[in-house]
Amino acid sequence: MPHRLKLSPRHITVLKTLIHVVSLLFVAQLVLLTLTGGFGADPVQGISHFTGKAALNTLLLTLCVSPVARWLKQGLLVRVRRLLGLYSFSWAVLHLTAYLVLDLGLDWSLLLSEITERPYLTVGAACWLILCALAATSPQRMQRRLGTRWQKLHNWVYLAVVLAPVHYYWSVKSGVVEPLLYLLFAFVLLACRYRTFKRWLPAGATP
Repeated sequence: MPHRLKLSPRHITVLKTLIHVVSLLFVAQLVLLTLTGGFGADPVQGISHFTGKAALNTLLLTLCVSPVARWLKQGLLVRVRRLLGLYSFSWAVLHLTAYLVLDLGLDWSLLLSEITERPYLTVGAACWLILCALAATSPQRMQRRLGTRWQKLHNWVYLAVVLAPVHYYWSVKSGVVEPLLYLLFAFVLLACRYRTFKRWLPAGATP
């Protein structure tokens, strides 16, 4: 039987460096498309779509880490999960900023009214707040301070991974197949955590 390569901390450092490089390349692509008119006749929509999909893709990738780590029996892989989660929130910040600046002209009162009146924005705002809370409490010192409450808080990522594609689905006027595929993939990722959800049920309850 061939020897299985066991990841070392050095491998994780290389992987994190690769994540930084790829993420920054996507930022460079966003800047280049913006400056060269690559987003076409409606650059505001293009920027919003680019940053929103980047946030969603990175969030789904973050949720992929644990199942892949278990499947490959490479426990150290989970060390990249926090970095991916922070990049997902960073893209979500850019997504909100683009909407606030380019669509609403920094009108905060209009932003609040839009969130309360448009369901897809309400869902998006809820997802954004969850990601914000997770990013703010991601450092190890916050994990130690919160204790058992930390894990309970970070379980909210499972709601965020559903809300994000729902927000995407409601925001598009046509071409709903892609957001539906994202939603399906989100449920596949949740299904991979069946045992985790089963432990949340009261003793004797049927899943």
